[in-house]
Amino acid sequence: MSAKPINSILFVCLGNICRSPLAEGVFRAVWAERGLGRNMLLDSAATSGWEVGSAPDPRS
Repeated sequence: MSAKPINSILFVCLGNICRSPLAEGVFRAVWAERGLGRNMLLDSAATSGWEVGSAPDPRS
């Protein structure tokens, strides 16, 4: 059995306003810096609805 290549990553935290958007941004920057291609789907999400409609914290 061969493993399929990774083609998407979802970063998850409680409210999706700090940790997961930050992790997504850092990963995007590293991915681009290393020239690893554009066929990777990256996104972030929350496990709760507490912060629905809120923008990511600008400090992150």
